[in-house]
Amino acid sequence: MDVLSDVIAAMRTGRPHSSRTARRAPWGIRFPDSDGAGFHVVLQGSAWLLGPKDADPVRLGPGDVVFLAQGHGHALADHPDSLLEDVEPEPDGSWPERPDPGPVGTDETLLLCGVYQLNRAGAHPLLTELPPVVHIPARVGCHSRLRAAIDLLTTEVAETHPGSHAIVSGLLDTLLVYLTRAWWLRERPGEIGGWAAALQDPAVTAALHAMHSDPAKAWTVEELAGRGGLSRAAFARRFTTMVGRPPLVYLTWLRMTTAARLLRESDSTLRALAVQCGYNSEFAFAKAFKREYGVAPGQYRRRVGQAFSGGRFRRGDTP
Repeated sequence: MDVLSDVIAAMRTGRPHSSRTARRAPWGIRFPDSDGAGFHVVLQGSAWLLGPKDADPVRLGPGDVVFLAQGHGHALADHPDSLLEDVEPEPDGSWPERPDPGPVGTDETLLLCGVYQLNRAGAHPLLTELPPVVHIPARVGCHSRLRAAIDLLTTEVAETHPGSHAIVSGLLDTLLVYLTRAWWLRERPGEIGGWAAALQDPAVTAALHAMHSDPAKAWTVEELAGRGGLSRAAFARRFTTMVGRPPLVYLTWLRMTTAARLLRESDSTLRALAVQCGYNSEFAFAKAFKREYGVAPGQYRRRVGQAFSGGRFRRGDTP
């Protein structure tokens, strides 16, 4: 099991959205705080990223990508002093779609923007430890797969054909993986630590893959240490330092995150979910779930159903 892909699949909820928009100076658009994560790509022209919070403005040129994983409010504008138009999110948390701009003049800025809905309750550090802004400048020969995904997504958003809906959704999921990978697997000699190091450490990676492949298994620290060829004590220290929590605490988090995803996406009985998540009884499963999420599994499932039938979680709520 690919740990990064598994984490993203567990956290993502709902359908991602993306659209192209063209702007002619002067212009400015402000996005509020949200439960999701957003990205912006400058396809043509230039823009300034303003925020989030007290961050210095960042000038963006053609091909530059910014990813805002924490959902903080921010703005884009042709100049830091331009007036800003507020963007009001839709009930499902997506940004309102604008008509496709069609042919764009050379004096206009063309943007590709997108948003992902995330379950932030018990969020994985792979996303929570990302900085407020991940800026990926356009550089020849760098992040070729990310660039290819952006090119394909831009074409599909601009030219709707049979099957485009499925293709756009798949490309947005692909883009999210590439955006997070671009940060975590970057090379920073002398600075690599935390999850950036964990994803490149053979012993820790082996244990993570084992747990993500079979979270229901009654793993022991000794078994996980053996996967990486380390002693129990050495493995436990290394894993805790890099991942930020002891191996079996991480396993519990993984089981509960898996349970939350299954409650959102399936109609399996609680007994079946308990077994899938490594618990011998529905009572033990429910107790562990409530300790993690603050509500019983059945109540969680009902709230999720209400949210997806037209409501919306408020930032900070536990679904």
